[in-house]
Amino acid sequence: MITKIEISSDNLKVQFNNENSETFTNIWLRDHAKDEINWDKRSNQRKTFTAGLDLDLKIKNVEILENGKSLSILWPDLDKPVNYSYEFLSKNIVNNNKKKSKYNIWKAKDLNSNIFFEFKETKTKQGFKNFLKILYDYGFIVLKNCEKNMNPVEEIANKIGYVRNSIFGGLWSFQSNENKADSAYTQEELRPHTDATYSNDAPGLQLLLCCEYSAEGGESIMVDGLKIAEEIKNSDNEIFNILSNTNVKGNYIGDGVFLEAERPIFKLNENKEIIQVSFNNYDRAPFRFDNELTKKFYSAIKKFDLIANDKNYQWRHILKPGDLLIFNNWRILHGRASFSGTRKISGCYINKEDFDSSCKINGII
Repeated sequence: MITKIEISSDNLKVQFNNENSETFTNIWLRDHAKDEINWDKRSNQRKTFTAGLDLDLKIKNVEILENGKSLSILWPDLDKPVNYSYEFLSKNIVNNNKKKSKYNIWKAKDLNSNIFFEFKETKTKQGFKNFLKILYDYGFIVLKNCEKNMNPVEEIANKIGYVRNSIFGGLWSFQSNENKADSAYTQEELRPHTDATYSNDAPGLQLLLCCEYSAEGGESIMVDGLKIAEEIKNSDNEIFNILSNTNVKGNYIGDGVFLEAERPIFKLNENKEIIQVSFNNYDRAPFRFDNELTKKFYSAIKKFDLIANDKNYQWRHILKPGDLLIFNNWRILHGRASFSGTRKISGCYINKEDFDSSCKINGII
């Protein structure tokens, strides 16, 4: 709650009951006025003409309301005061060190049946929230007892967001096919990787439903990229910095396209938090640095890839018909053991922003 306020010429200092305080500039507060004149509640869009505001405007009056649940500020260019909630102000504290990740970062031994979930449970509102929570926390989930066709893939995709089109189409089914220009269509081992390092906006979620399995081998492999990052940062900060600051080029050449993009293996935001893990040794394109950095780069990706291929970090499971594996392609590396026989998979991609949107709407983040 809000316990105390102090007005200065250009700022308002707000004291919160958890002993945190924050100083908000007047222009920022005025720009975020959410009254009927300045805010469209229907579309959640600003109506204020920000460029027309006086950058040096002063607060005429401010009051604490509802025992600290909100502030009421009267601005010189408005006839009525504007309400600012405690939740809104506290959410916009700069450098709020109390914000912690909700992720469960894991190695293989940390996982058990908690990542398996019945498909039928996703059909209820609470069940769908529980499903999203597991997927968000661990980065992947297996839905059990699905129909062995495209229906559950499409249903789940449309509940989260919508199916993303790609060079493979929207909804797709596949089995080993040597005519395809992609290693995923072989029966050989696929070492852990993320998809679409050749895309400027890699897919956020990937869905893989086992429709038929008459084979030997073919374990699906999941590795937590955030765990790899944690291990590397704790053991060798120089290598972590190389992986965070060196753009790695990926490309896809074949099937009538030439796609290319680049980004670091650990993509960080302005707070130095990892927002994307992106690694695919199959798709890595030719590029060069100076020789000294080249040696350091190879040392860095060697350390990364050896951890990714260490079975202590790998969740391994043979998908059986009716198992739908869903994983966060911006966090989880996926792979597959070699196999012989028939293994038919259906699936699709979903945009990362649509997964994030579904999590926000359902109160997961």
